[in-house]
Amino acid sequence: MIFGRNRNVKTETVVLPEELQDPRDQAGTDPVAEATGPYDIAERPEAEGYLDLGSLRVPMVKDLKVRLDLEDSTKRIIGVTLQLGQSSVQAQAFAAPRSGGLWDEIRAEILESVTATEGAQVGEQEGPFGTEVAARIPAAMPDGSPGWRVARFVGVDGPRWFLRGVVGGEAAFKDEAAGALNDVFSRIVVRRGDDPHPPRELLPLTPPENMRPVPQNSPSGRSTPAPERGPEITEVR
Repeated sequence: MIFGRNRNVKTETVVLPEELQDPRDQAGTDPVAEATGPYDIAERPEAEGYLDLGSLRVPMVKDLKVRLDLEDSTKRIIGVTLQLGQSSVQAQAFAAPRSGGLWDEIRAEILESVTATEGAQVGEQEGPFGTEVAARIPAAMPDGSPGWRVARFVGVDGPRWFLRGVVGGEAAFKDEAAGALNDVFSRIVVRRGDDPHPPRELLPLTPPENMRPVPQNSPSGRSTPAPERGPEITEVR
């Protein structure tokens, strides 16, 4: 199921320190009515102001947290989740045919999958990145009462690549909360590379070179110290 928890995936969180944040972003971001990105590396080759994750470059925005989704069996990074406040978007870049149009196929598959879930509500709507899918899946609240999991699925077809975003939290159902996160997603840069990849293959992601663990309590109750420099990273089990 699309919203089911994958037990084979672990996550890491990156908190950008002040020295790595782009001064142009210190005041935050403004909502945008229509996005012009994400971009191909040929359109935005400069690396300044971005966190380099291999096939994806993420804009360094004030208060942005980056979660690296790991495949447990291989330790491979299979997704990057960007969080601002109570909203998040998971970004994944895939190889695509030169003819493009992969989002039309994937969108149809998402609609079919969610429709097959009992009690789910799903439909298409127009957003800043074009046609997107809005879905609500029945789920239990922390107190056991019935509730919903809400998400927006967005897709962008690029030159021989496809970028998918899964928006969660407040930005999935509140327009006033979506602007800043939409802006971050629209500024992502995709680096397809020249290596051969079959359509729909996940493009490789790599961790930043100067990442570091976030101080956290060990099983003994002691705090684990972190190095002094670099983005902060912690594994969430």
